[in-house]
Amino acid sequence: MMTTRVDFYQLSRDPVDVTVAKLARKVLQAGERLLVVSGDPGQRDHLAKTLWEQGGAAFLANGMAGGPHETRQPILLSETCAAPNEARMALIADGAWREEVLGFDRVLLLFDAAQRDAAADLWRRFAKDDGVDNRIHKQDESGAWREGA
Repeated sequence: MMTTRVDFYQLSRDPVDVTVAKLARKVLQAGERLLVVSGDPGQRDHLAKTLWEQGGAAFLANGMAGGPHETRQPILLSETCAAPNEARMALIADGAWREEVLGFDRVLLLFDAAQRDAAADLWRRFAKDDGVDNRIHKQDESGAWREGA
């Protein structure tokens, strides 16, 4: 049976775009590809711009699903959970859980204070599911993410 690791990231100090850029950089440094999922086209556009504007050689190359060369993109932004770039990691930027991501090896779920109750319900559900390895990450005052409560 395949186990999916689901990492919960409660946004507090940094906004979504900064957090996506930090996590995307780590994914690429690990030699992986990433699918960033958001149902909000404005958010996807903003995230794409943020990733490209990281500065100098540090930019994070990305493209939109359905666009040219989508299969070659190291970071693909999409409305759906389909990964034509063959990503095995998905990041949910809009905080809205989608069951389809359980087909990925690892899922990074970002959520804010308004989505906290839904995230807690999902956490409790996964705590009873042997097919999910769920973990929580919180940000400290310096901006570093730490696993655990």
